[in-house]
Amino acid sequence: MPTENTQPAILAMSTAVARLAVSRGLTPSFAAGHSLGEYSAHVAAGTLSFADALRTVRRRGRYMQEAVPVGVGAMAAILGLDADKVAQACADAADGEIVTPANLNAPGQVVIAGHAGAVARAGERAKALGAKRAIPLAVSAPFHCPLMKPAEMRLAPDLRALAANDPSVPVVANVDAEPKRTAAGAIDALIRQVSSPVRWEDVVRRLAGDGATTFIELGPGSVLAGLIRKIDRGAAVASVEDEAGLEAALKL
Repeated sequence: MPTENTQPAILAMSTAVARLAVSRGLTPSFAAGHSLGEYSAHVAAGTLSFADALRTVRRRGRYMQEAVPVGVGAMAAILGLDADKVAQACADAADGEIVTPANLNAPGQVVIAGHAGAVARAGERAKALGAKRAIPLAVSAPFHCPLMKPAEMRLAPDLRALAANDPSVPVVANVDAEPKRTAAGAIDALIRQVSSPVRWEDVVRRLAGDGATTFIELGPGSVLAGLIRKIDRGAAVASVEDEAGLEAALKL
């Protein structure tokens, strides 16, 4: 499915689940989201209206798709190698093309993105440096790397035109793992996020450092819950995408 369709669909489900969770008494002290999920976090925090966010993420998906012709870019997950060595593998393999860390998800799990050839070379170089595996990902575009700069430039005026509010709770941003407490700071982080890496490990560590001990993932799947358990082994974690998940979260 094209990313301009997937992004609004995920946002809609995540928002519905978040509203249900709040109606059942789960109230957040902080919010955060991985990539697209940062928009869901800002809807939950009241920074953006649901309608504005839905329209914006559809455009975001279209701009990202149009930034790089299909087949030109690629992404791959590098497993079992620390982030510094993954960055070294990218630098060693670039050979005049672009390949950079795109998602710093958890210890030993970094996704890279860029030109398809450079991503393939970086995967081989990462294995030479000690990575256990380099897994090509089935994605429609090379997200969160400098090839997305054209999409960022198109999205920036759309985001700046929105009526945004200061978040009701701090939203820790992907781009710098810093809590955003103002509308202007939130919008700036969403703009820079398009072509910058998702620093998810740093986001979770910042939340834990600020006192978060319980993490509840809202929306489809349980990928983030698994990453959080790897990053903060002492945290209480739940995933809510259905009634059973909500009941489990309410017991934390």
